[in-house]
Amino acid sequence: MHGFVRSVWSEPRPPEPPVRVWRDWALVGVLVPLAVLEGVLRPDLPWRLLEVAVAAGLVPTLLWRRTRPLAMLAICFVATDVIPVLATGATLDVYTLGYMLILPYALFRWGSGREIVTGSGIMLVAAGLSVLVNHAALPDVVGPFAVMLATTSLGGVFRYRAGARMRELDQVKLLMREQLARDLHDTVAHHVSAMAIRAQAGLATAASRPDAAAEALRVIEAEAARALDEMRAIVRVLRRDRPAELTPGRRISELERLASRGGSHHPAVEVEMSGDLDGLSPSIESAVYRIAQEAVTNAVRHARRATRVEVRVAADETAVRLCVRDDGDGGSTRPGAPPGYGIIGMSERANLLGGTCVAGPDRDRGWTVTAVLPRAGAA
Repeated sequence: MHGFVRSVWSEPRPPEPPVRVWRDWALVGVLVPLAVLEGVLRPDLPWRLLEVAVAAGLVPTLLWRRTRPLAMLAICFVATDVIPVLATGATLDVYTLGYMLILPYALFRWGSGREIVTGSGIMLVAAGLSVLVNHAALPDVVGPFAVMLATTSLGGVFRYRAGARMRELDQVKLLMREQLARDLHDTVAHHVSAMAIRAQAGLATAASRPDAAAEALRVIEAEAARALDEMRAIVRVLRRDRPAELTPGRRISELERLASRGGSHHPAVEVEMSGDLDGLSPSIESAVYRIAQEAVTNAVRHARRATRVEVRVAADETAVRLCVRDDGDGGSTRPGAPPGYGIIGMSERANLLGGTCVAGPDRDRGWTVTAVLPRAGAA
């Protein structure tokens, strides 16, 4: 029990709460006139002007409910329950104050563990004062408490779902790092092998051909520099100590294997490569292949009524550009849905190498994945 309380108390806030959007301002714009209208239509309110002023004046607290959930909840509950009880011996009776149910939800959704515990105490005190002042019967108490419990539970459920998705996304990114680390390991092994071969050749010809030995040293120096660059990339990419299988990386030339004629249930896949594709970093070649493979797989599986998938790779002096486009209806995901793990994995792989990867629906129909990677990878 003590461990559970400590874990709740030390729970941090969810990262990056959303900023205010037009819906927040629209809500404020509706609630303020609604509070004024209620004051006009309800002459039976004992403190009509005061109650309407409080109800309307507290509406802007909803604008900060995600970034300052505890402060906004404390302001509202103290102003509507504690102060009126101490000053007049009664609670406010404005129906518009029902918007305050948004604040407990926001507290449990966006607050830290300490804020949730503190805010729960404030709500219990305010509710207890209201029950004592109004001499409420048990049935009248159960209903409001049930509504409050449902509101806070809903905030907790959405918080848990968001946290679970964040953990899944972190796992996807970690897998991308591991795959990229395996590809980089293969590259480093290639450079070290070349250095060993050149060193043996230099030793064998040092006595009879000193110029050949000098050339071998220059090659070893170049290979060592490239190997060090790749090792730095491994340290930068592999942030956690987890074992990785030492499997060789893919090459751009293997993209031709993705091409197919298609059939009654699968679209045709066309692959076209242009530009100078020689001398690319192996990690870049592997990344281009993996992103193209994932994009083609998504198109074949999810693009509705697609007849063709185009894979275009073009390289110039500074970058390699990949474009995968299908002609299906609605693309490879539902409109408005969060990005899938495949898209997130492609973006993570590109970002780790200093590039970009963007996926989204076309204007007319179809879905396009575009990736731009530097020729030599991230510096």
